[in-house]
Amino acid sequence: MHEKELRRLLTALQEGKTGVEETLERLKLLPYEDLGFARVDHHRQLRRGFPEVIYCPGKTTAQIIGIMESLHASPGNILATRATPEIYAAVKESFPAASYHDQARMITLERDTALYGAGTILVISAGTADLPVAEEALLTARLMGNHVEKLYDVGVAGIHRLFHNSELIFQAAVIIVVAGMDGALPSVVGGLVGCPVIAVPTSSGYGAALNGLAPLLTMLNSCASGVTVVNIDNGFGAGYAAALINRRREAR
Repeated sequence: MHEKELRRLLTALQEGKTGVEETLERLKLLPYEDLGFARVDHHRQLRRGFPEVIYCPGKTTAQIIGIMESLHASPGNILATRATPEIYAAVKESFPAASYHDQARMITLERDTALYGAGTILVISAGTADLPVAEEALLTARLMGNHVEKLYDVGVAGIHRLFHNSELIFQAAVIIVVAGMDGALPSVVGGLVGCPVIAVPTSSGYGAALNGLAPLLTMLNSCASGVTVVNIDNGFGAGYAAALINRRREAR
């Protein structure tokens, strides 16, 4: 059915019965592949600028490999999040070029190294305990075609460490700030810069941090205007959002 509809659209375009823009809009809503356990959205890259991403928890290894095989039929980078070393070992047998990023818990298969974002995305972490989430954000943004820099372990307990890197901070087009415990760092950064700031609360911290709920509430109540907040430990979501923002910037 999808092939028949695609042929009809392309024939109409060839015969001049429809325009390029109208055809492109129709194509954005077209095919997916039904694998039985998943419906792989092959046109997500056309609609959103990046292919469907595989979230590993809850899926069997065979399902993950099946989805990767489906995605591999189309061009573009492949990203699997929250993957274990055991899953990667199985994936590596089918995709020898795949890489595993231990701290970020990600599997990547990079086939497109072009830069699509106009500026630099900066990932800042408050502490070393926040690095798994920060690395998840960094790798997501980088794989989506952005130049990404990092500035780690510059939390408010030693705020001078942040200020010593002011040049890097002020040159960024988008900043992702990852913090646990009191979650104060995004407000500090947000009060300094004129670019979008995406705050990521992490589940690091002692009992009253409530597995990330305390920093989440702090970030949602930020007195620095324009700070946007994603869910607890959602480095992927922050990296994705930063990439979309950076892609829409005009080159300086």
